Amino acid sequence: MSPTPILRSATLRAVEARFVGRADPPLMERAGAAAAAVALEMLAADGVPLVVAGPGNNGGDAFVVARLLKESGYAPVMVFAGEIEGLPADARGALESWRSIGGEIHTAIPDRGYALVIDGLFGIGLARPLAGRYAALVARINGLGCPVLALDMPSGLDSESGRVMGTAVRATRTATFIALKPGLLTLDGPDHCGSVDVHDLGLAFEEQDGVRNDPELFGACLKPRLRNSHKGSYGNVAIVGGAPGMAGAALLAGRAALRLGSGRVYVGMLERLPVDPVQPELMLREPRDAMAAATTLALGPGLGDSAAAVELVRRAVELPLPLVIDADGLNILAAHPVLAGRTAARSAPTLLTPHPAEAARLLGKTVAEVQADRVAAALALARRCKAHVVLKGCGSVLAAADGRWAINAGGNAGLASAGSGDVLTGMAAALLAQGWPAWEALLGAVYFHGAAADDLAARGVGPAGMTAGEIIDAARARFNAACAGG
Repeated sequence: MSPTPILRSATLRAVEARFVGRADPPLMERAGAAAAAVALEMLAADGVPLVVAGPGNNGGDAFVVARLLKESGYAPVMVFAGEIEGLPADARGALESWRSIGGEIHTAIPDRGYALVIDGLFGIGLARPLAGRYAALVARINGLGCPVLALDMPSGLDSESGRVMGTAVRATRTATFIALKPGLLTLDGPDHCGSVDVHDLGLAFEEQDGVRNDPELFGACLKPRLRNSHKGSYGNVAIVGGAPGMAGAALLAGRAALRLGSGRVYVGMLERLPVDPVQPELMLREPRDAMAAATTLALGPGLGDSAAAVELVRRAVELPLPLVIDADGLNILAAHPVLAGRTAARSAPTLLTPHPAEAARLLGKTVAEVQADRVAAALALARRCKAHVVLKGCGSVLAAADGRWAINAGGNAGLASAGSGDVLTGMAAALLAQGWPAWEALLGAVYFHGAAADDLAARGVGPAGMTAGEIIDAARARFNAACAGG
């Protein structure tokens, strides 16, 4: 099974251009038919659908949907928000086909009850925030209180970034065409798209700008353990952090590393503790002693910004070990450009796990600039630091220095709690310690982290009140099931 491709707008336009005028049936007819099939799934037998068409090809798709619903026995109410003379040729043809079967066109949404709204106002071509008439239409759609099916993209959502452009439709379901778009998966996208169905329209193409993070990307690493093995077979992780008052961050990372399969876990604590009473298997050491015992190192959870912390970062980046840097470790790199340069010069694999504010510090940008194009920001950071990067957040973006990128579609708001990033750090370190290649280790850790949160929420453990510690055992269950082929 191939990974699910994600295409940016320029690539989508290039794919479309190869088939426009050559495909039979035409692309607009194919898109409308795919969306109409979804609409029929969502409609009751006596339901009245409202179809809203905009001034471009997305509006043409909507006219096709309306025609097909009418031919299926429904009585769609068709609203067109545009000028006929300004429609592209294919969209104008779809409008005329609607008229040819007796379809009426309204310029405003009539006051009545609707069973479903089909949103065909704007697709991937939106270039400026919605205002005036279009903003009012979006507000009306969102206020109707019935399910909404968006065509390609919810209107008002930027397909490149997932930003809301002034205002945006909140869809129950989105039928997207040809391939996934970044904006469906990251930032505000998941809050506006509902469930997403991808319809490739029968087109064969090889392009992919990025991919959705799925187990097939790291499936070769998911293997049952040999019975003839020992703790040394699964690596030694050292977690370095835990300054006074922040010991919990390092302990959470250590527990996650242990329960995701590392053979031994050393926690190098700046705050001296004799033992972790919850996880006595963790070996608490002086930071330098923990680093000396490691085959994989994770740096930053609760590290602080003291002179001692800076010195530990300096030592860590010089070690020829796989290295995961998070939290305060990232902030120290941002504050000390020489250390950041040494990190970029490392020959051993480096994984960085910033949230948007940490990424902004490393890039010398504002958080708003990072969030304005999360894919571009993650790629820029990966290139600058010669590292594999996950820019955390809704739709975490994973990027490699060689230009590969992926978006993780799993996870939920339960991850927005203290310590969940520390758990991810420990999980990534555990996979590295077990011999996973760096890119696959990051993909796998991010995937299982999000999947664990989704499993917990499905059982009623969250999203509100979900704790980082609960994520660890749920991730372990998911990981073992995947290794066993489940």
